[in-house]
Amino acid sequence: MLGIGELTLVLLVIVVVLSIKRLPDLVRSAGKAARILKSEKRALKEQDAPQAAPPGAGPDAANDDARPSPRVIRGETTERRDL
Repeated sequence: MLGIGELTLVLLVIVVVLSIKRLPDLVRSAGKAARILKSEKRALKEQDAPQAAPPGAGPDAANDDARPSPRVIRGETTERRDL
């Protein structure tokens, strides 16, 4: 009677033998997925990084783009009060 170790080894050999034709495609797909994730990570870092101000610009020039956009709450209207 086969033990768990021997049974696992036999199943592993069967899986490898049956999937050997698909192995290059699986590795290629994994490589593409890794490249896509890497490029998306790089794009997010570039998007989050503050942009440098052009030379000769004031000290607040780099912070103009860093301001958050105003919040929009749908379904509510408010009156504008000028003080």
